[in-house]
Amino acid sequence: MKGLNFLNKPYPFNDNLKHNAKIIFFISIGILGFLLLFQPIDVSTLSNKEIFYLVSGVGASTFLSLSLNLLILPSFFPRLFRNSHWKIWKEILWNLWILITISGINFLFYTKLLGLFSFEIFDPNKVGLLELNFNTIVSIVLVAVLPVTALITINQNRLLQLHLKSAIKLNQKLVENKEIDKKLIFFESEYKKDNLTIKIYSLLFVKSANNYIEVYYKDKDEVKHQMVRCSLLKAEEILKDFDFIIRCQRTYIVSTKHIERIEGNSQGYKLYFQKVDFPVLVSQKYTNEFQKII
Repeated sequence: MKGLNFLNKPYPFNDNLKHNAKIIFFISIGILGFLLLFQPIDVSTLSNKEIFYLVSGVGASTFLSLSLNLLILPSFFPRLFRNSHWKIWKEILWNLWILITISGINFLFYTKLLGLFSFEIFDPNKVGLLELNFNTIVSIVLVAVLPVTALITINQNRLLQLHLKSAIKLNQKLVENKEIDKKLIFFESEYKKDNLTIKIYSLLFVKSANNYIEVYYKDKDEVKHQMVRCSLLKAEEILKDFDFIIRCQRTYIVSTKHIERIEGNSQGYKLYFQKVDFPVLVSQKYTNEFQKII
């Protein structure tokens, strides 16, 4: 169904274990405070000691459940929780699973507490420590909903912060790129008449040719090239501040911004540029660095 396609959209899994440990601690403390202040489970028949057991037990079971799901499972099964493969539907099922585990552990603790004080759960003739009925079960589930709601809220806030930071960085990068594109580079020749000044963005590649370099660059819709009496080493020094320009073999320096396509063979990569009738080779020596830049 087209309406459910959004469920397959990527959703980054929160795999920051240090951050999750802090979240678990504060949520568990929050559950303790909530139980003491609002008493969603009827504790009117309990002594102060018994209330302490109940509240601390539910807080501890919440802590254990969250630790299991947010720390232990992602650590032991990292491939299952890979950020790159996490989807919205997985996140929904994951939150439901956390809700079930918290509710289950709380319920087990609750029934254990009843047995601990030797009260029959379903005997209506006995005034039990606590009465296990539908309302109590609903209260246990609602208590489990609180940490899950907190997790969803925290995760949404985390994503919002990530997107805001990412947007700021992207805007900064756009501004930087526009400024870089305007920059001029100057290839000084030993023969002054061969000096060449071009915009950095127009550069395709620089080729070594004995005591010369041959500079290929775009001029409007055309590709031009000019010989400059200069060493490739000196050209590399001129271009060292631009991270999108790299040395790809002994005789070539290329700008990755204008690569039209890349082909690979046993000797390395071949780079093709628009309106250039020969490929530029990437030697094995520079392959790793080239892959990082690309």
